[in-house]
Amino acid sequence: MLHKTNGIVLRSVKYGESSLVTTIFTQLYGVQAYMVQGVRSAKSRQNRAAFFQPGTMLALVVYHQPNKNLQRLREFQAQYIYGSVQEDVTKNSIVLFSVEILLRLLPEHAAMPELYDFVYGYLVALDKMPTGAVANFPLYFITHCSREFGFDLKGSYSNETPFLNLAEGGFTAQAPAAITVTTDEDARALSSLLKINKLEEAQQVSMNGDMRLRLLDWYVIFLQQHTQHMGNVRSLSILRTVLH
Repeated sequence: MLHKTNGIVLRSVKYGESSLVTTIFTQLYGVQAYMVQGVRSAKSRQNRAAFFQPGTMLALVVYHQPNKNLQRLREFQAQYIYGSVQEDVTKNSIVLFSVEILLRLLPEHAAMPELYDFVYGYLVALDKMPTGAVANFPLYFITHCSREFGFDLKGSYSNETPFLNLAEGGFTAQAPAAITVTTDEDARALSSLLKINKLEEAQQVSMNGDMRLRLLDWYVIFLQQHTQHMGNVRSLSILRTVLH
């Protein structure tokens, strides 16, 4: 049976001589894998395989069979066309990081429409904002997704609880027993970011590049302790070269 839905491409791999198997976070059905036939052939109109780059937002007509591991696409077209992401190294790196976080955390076949709407708005805002205003986007994104999946930090920064503690999963009065990569200033900045409800306000939290990277490292380790699927975030190394 055919259904219309929107989707955000998370990953695509070549299949055979001319096809792709693509993993898409759909608005109606959550994460689904689709067979896309013929998009890599020499006879394919234009470069249709380019529609399936990570982070691309598509309007889809799909064949959907519940509990089937590999679905089929009937039609696809761009839901939103990026204006700056593809040419901007910083923004493109942030997209790749954000998509990888989704790919590792999202459960298969579970509809999460509110998270989908957040991700769509996040990617559009990233595209439209000046490059100088998006440095805090990756950290805002990973903290928001973490809370959506139930991995929230305990407490908040205060004079009484100034330490970021991995073992406790939040802000504590006692310094962590293990060596920490974060500082009091980092903990204060993260606490401020966690209180923000609008993406546009993320840039108002003052952080330098080193602080962002320390906090991203800390948050990735925090998530690794909560889910076995997190693993090593490969795109984080790319962010190191572009976040300042």
